[in-house]
Amino acid sequence: MGLLKFDIIIKGDTMQISYKDKYFDLLKKIYKTKEEVGTEIINLKAILALPKGTEHFMSDLHGEYEAFRHILNNCSGVIREKVDIIFPYMSEEDKKNFCTLIYYPEEKLSLLDNEGILTKEWYLDTLKKLIILTSYISSKYTRAKVKKAIKPQFSYIIDELIHTKDNQETNIQDYFSNILNAIIDIDCPNSFIKEFARLIKTLAVDHLHVAGDIYDRGPRPDKIVDLLMEHHSIDIEWGNHDILWFGAAAGIPVCVFTVLYNNLKYDNIQVLENSYGISLRKLINYANALYIDSNNNINPVIKTILLLLLKLEGKVIKENPSFGLNERLVLDKINYEKGLYIVDGNSYELKDKNLKNINPNNPYEISSVEQEIIDDLCYDFTHSVRLHTHLKFLLDKGSVYKCYNGNLIYHGCIPLDQNGNFKEVDVLGEKLSGKKLLDKIDLLIRHVMLKKATKQERDYMYYLWGGFDSPFTGRIYKTFELQFITEKKLQSEPRNPYYEYRNSEEKCLSILKEFDLPSTGHIINGHLPVKAKNGENPIMANGRLIIIDGGFCKAYHAKTGIAGYTLIANSHGLRIKAHSDFSSIEEVLKNNSDIISASTIIETSKNRIHVRDTYKGLEINENVSILTKLLEEYRKEEKK
Repeated sequence: MGLLKFDIIIKGDTMQISYKDKYFDLLKKIYKTKEEVGTEIINLKAILALPKGTEHFMSDLHGEYEAFRHILNNCSGVIREKVDIIFPYMSEEDKKNFCTLIYYPEEKLSLLDNEGILTKEWYLDTLKKLIILTSYISSKYTRAKVKKAIKPQFSYIIDELIHTKDNQETNIQDYFSNILNAIIDIDCPNSFIKEFARLIKTLAVDHLHVAGDIYDRGPRPDKIVDLLMEHHSIDIEWGNHDILWFGAAAGIPVCVFTVLYNNLKYDNIQVLENSYGISLRKLINYANALYIDSNNNINPVIKTILLLLLKLEGKVIKENPSFGLNERLVLDKINYEKGLYIVDGNSYELKDKNLKNINPNNPYEISSVEQEIIDDLCYDFTHSVRLHTHLKFLLDKGSVYKCYNGNLIYHGCIPLDQNGNFKEVDVLGEKLSGKKLLDKIDLLIRHVMLKKATKQERDYMYYLWGGFDSPFTGRIYKTFELQFITEKKLQSEPRNPYYEYRNSEEKCLSILKEFDLPSTGHIINGHLPVKAKNGENPIMANGRLIIIDGGFCKAYHAKTGIAGYTLIANSHGLRIKAHSDFSSIEEVLKNNSDIISASTIIETSKNRIHVRDTYKGLEINENVSILTKLLEEYRKEEKK
């Protein structure tokens, strides 16, 4: 139980006594007797001796709902590992069937029912196996925590089953058997199987960290957020794509059109129109009418969106010279008559010279028709109830970074200068670096989302998406060059020096120190996919920094050679799992296929890590200290 926390400075004995009395009066309403206080102290001290809960770290989910759902369901392969340990006698096929039942109980039960497999004998055998597995996985938690994790309607029965299964006393065995038979006889074994499956997955992963980029590229980021909203314990460290959607939901035009461009480029109209109610009809009709008689090398709709985006970027860049993005003013570097892009005295031919929605004499001009389209789209983004429900969840559960159990989690980078020092970044007139920079940006984002922001703060959301010194990206995007120019050197995207220094153990230790974290901690980083097939290693800086972006998005599988990473931190240490491609949920149900995950041990603890060694342990010790003082108060009162 969390206790009341107060941060005060007390001057004078009289005030101290008065305040202490009020504080203990409040605590006495929670713990009414010294026996209740003593029981809670015993409980808390016992919890400190338990093994720490398992943490999973993932990043860059990028809308890949089915693969993410499967990895949540198989707990990054941990469920299968536990089944191998507990049931070594089971055949490979039986293990696959059993695991698939845990991953997708409703769907699997339906298939088995159609095949006529759901006999009383099958139910008895399956329920016993689920009880054994649940008992094994729950063994490092208190009985109270496990019971709390069970849905109320199943709580009493499941609690009894997992705590009486090993009792050999005849009466207890009869009691155990009668419960199982009764579950089957009253025709509710499917409900219990589904609850056991849910409970196993809940207990297997005590806490989930998502290091950013839930949105863009993949088709269903909305369904990923739906899953995350159901998760029992989670935090989110925002990525640059998440920040972009924050900006779009706030009705910032340049963010709206960047979201549109990212999604149309990957043919993801469904999430915009069907999931969030963003109507693209007027924009698509305008683009197709504009270029109907033209020879287009680039899709007319994508081209129209990109050119509108470049106009909107130009407006923001010109109004905010402190962003230092003048080089991204590209529309005034085009010779529209010859179809050439001219930069640094060199000319490059455009892949598509039909740019009808640009006025060569005033390339950043936005026509009245275009402004109407922009206004309508901004309205749709600001009034999508489902989108704002999702982003409110990301705002509530998220932050720019997270310090947790000695580790530092963030998506992109800590901006550094060319010498590897923390770089002072201009945030709307205030120069900040390191932790103070990230704290300031966190506050700025919340101002924007809570509609308390200035125009400059709203514009800064665009910089956070694609700024050289943005902690979310740390690079300059070459959107125009990648779409319109074939010259590779122009497509190269400059990166903040952080990405050169992140393999330095000394530099990583200085970052950990900046955030008041121990030298034994780790930086957990996403954003740039690790090209594992080329021999790139996710473990850097002698183990101080771990990159967990393994290319979850299907579009990146060819580059990375894998389909994402999960970092696992449990009571034994740290390991990282590289996942293979995921076919489909239909394939899993049909053939009991699974994502194969190769595990690499990063760090093994000499002594098992307990709750007392975690941030939760610090909080518990603080509560024990407060309760001990309350116990002393009760004892003093008894002596009066």
